[in-house]
Amino acid sequence: MVAPPAAPPPSPAGITGAALVAYRALGRLSAPLVRRHLASRAQRGKEDPQRLGERFGVAGTPRPEGPLVWLHASSVGESLSILPLIGRIRAEWPDAHVLVTTVTVTSARLMAERLPAGCQHQFAPVDLRPAVARFIAHWRPSVALWVESELWPNLIVETGAQGVPMGLVNGRMSARSLRHWRAVPGIARWLLQHFAVCLAQAPEDEARLRAVGAAHAHCAGNLKFAAAPLPAEPALLAEVRAAIGDRPRWLAASTHPGEEELCGAAHARLKAGRPGLLTVIVPRHPERGPAVAAALRAQGLGVALRSAREPVGPQVDVYVADGLGELGAWFRAAGLVLMGGSLVPKGGQNPLEPARLGCAVLHGPHMTNFAQIATELAAAGGSRRIAGADALADSLAPLLADPALRMAIGRAAEAYASSKTRVLDSVMAELRPLFDAAFGARVARLARGSAAE
Repeated sequence: MVAPPAAPPPSPAGITGAALVAYRALGRLSAPLVRRHLASRAQRGKEDPQRLGERFGVAGTPRPEGPLVWLHASSVGESLSILPLIGRIRAEWPDAHVLVTTVTVTSARLMAERLPAGCQHQFAPVDLRPAVARFIAHWRPSVALWVESELWPNLIVETGAQGVPMGLVNGRMSARSLRHWRAVPGIARWLLQHFAVCLAQAPEDEARLRAVGAAHAHCAGNLKFAAAPLPAEPALLAEVRAAIGDRPRWLAASTHPGEEELCGAAHARLKAGRPGLLTVIVPRHPERGPAVAAALRAQGLGVALRSAREPVGPQVDVYVADGLGELGAWFRAAGLVLMGGSLVPKGGQNPLEPARLGCAVLHGPHMTNFAQIATELAAAGGSRRIAGADALADSLAPLLADPALRMAIGRAAEAYASSKTRVLDSVMAELRPLFDAAFGARVARLARGSAAE
């Protein structure tokens, strides 16, 4: 474990200091452009127009009294991965409030549904110094935890300047990010020194973080292993199962642009020998649903769109399930899942989500975001790798034809996911000194004792 520092790192000098000054000057000059950019995004549904003030540090709610733990995550995957951590924090320090910041509209909606009592969500401020300063002045966090790879200079520097104990959890650094940070090694090293605890999610992430200056980086495991199975409302699950009936089916989950057409082509190849075959596609971004449906219809397929309340009749080849937060129901109903973002170079989506629910998992060659998990899941017999888009139909065919094989792969996937759940204990052991420093060791011990009773 690493003891929290007594003070943040001193202001940088030389090239690093000049770069920070230049970054802030550029921020001041670009502020009007940032406002216009966010306004444009709001018009396209990518920002919440009623909460744009939060993006400039104007709080949407009052700060609660007492200690406050701030966790900053970027999008859906990062924010969902910290829900078990939040639950443990609330159990061990019941007097602490939790603030979660994210960037995307979809993650904000999910947090509104899934954050427990005593927690609240805000949109993260853009990395302009005035916006960050307003945010910090209002929320006055007792502890700040960054999730995965959100290393924004002003946000880190201003938080550290207030003496807030800080940690990086589930840290991730891609090979591409490593190349970028190596171009400014002094800045990377100085920013990472603000984190008293630097926890990587995989050994390769630890090595990359150390390579850019985080000498104290340590692999504590991937928090995504600690997540509970995705929920499914009973009424929704009954609706989904009724719509599918006993048709042979497979699910393409969290797909990205370009993948839906590949799934449509695979369906066209497969359906001749499999009467009633149904392909279900859940786009990663639900707002793309109508465009996805149009593209599939252009391929000559019968398509129903969930947001348009179109029924899944026998003439429907592909059902575009563009609802929000419904993947848990679709995983349970499908049993055979292709993970999106893996047929195109997007790094893949989380294969643990269907694995926890006993699904047989397929993925393409692009799984850099989950490389270790994908390798281990395949070794455990819980997944199969598709060499490329042309092989999708050939990979699906034997699993659609052999329910026993499909179920065996699903059981192996579930067993693998269940074997990794103790990661939360390791992460909490590393973080406790941070909380002890923030709340006082005596108070923290009393709270932990009460939680254990």
